[in-house]
Amino acid sequence: MKKNKIFVACDSTNILKIKKIIKETQKTKIKFGYKFGIEFLNSKYGRKFLSKVKNKIIFADLKIHDIPNTCISTIKAIKDLNVNYLTIHISSGLEALKSCKKISGKTKLIGVTTLTSLNDKSLKEIGYDKKINQLVLHQTKLAKKANLDAIVCSAHEVKIVKKFFKKEIITPGIRFNDITDDQKRIVTPKQAYKNGSDWLVIGRPITKGNIRKNIQTLIDHLSQ
Repeated sequence: MKKNKIFVACDSTNILKIKKIIKETQKTKIKFGYKFGIEFLNSKYGRKFLSKVKNKIIFADLKIHDIPNTCISTIKAIKDLNVNYLTIHISSGLEALKSCKKISGKTKLIGVTTLTSLNDKSLKEIGYDKKINQLVLHQTKLAKKANLDAIVCSAHEVKIVKKFFKKEIITPGIRFNDITDDQKRIVTPKQAYKNGSDWLVIGRPITKGNIRKNIQTLIDHLSQ
């Protein structure tokens, strides 16, 4: 039976807590990878810790967003960490995406579409004229043109994305219930997989409280 795949969002700078998360997620019915963001990679011991992690699927969620040269330099600067996945905002532009893909090597370059903390109202405030679905579709076509390895999008848009992008789709904004926290476009794990997500990104619903108990709750949810 195919294992469900989940990136645990390791949103902490506490090394002991990160070690606990990794330990408690071993030997389960779920295939786990570990997502580390700007907070961890910029922390005092974060980079050193990641350089020593072996035989784990590592997702560096840097969400690179800058001019092409700076994007390229950033990727080169973390080459020694040998991460498996790395995010770049599609809104960095086609030139930056293509240039980064050329030098990313074995690291899978993931295009970030529109953050799950945003909704149509948020986009309008920023200055976008398109609705979320239209914008994500436009971004997806750009990611395909740049030959990116994966896309990050909300599960709400997965069905649209899959029509144009046949590689891996990674979905954040996952909640076991209707508690949104700072997210807006959320779905349950079961619905996300049903929509066609390959990987889910889950943080607090797994890492807050009893991790093993939370994982069992997730397994029970998926088997219903």
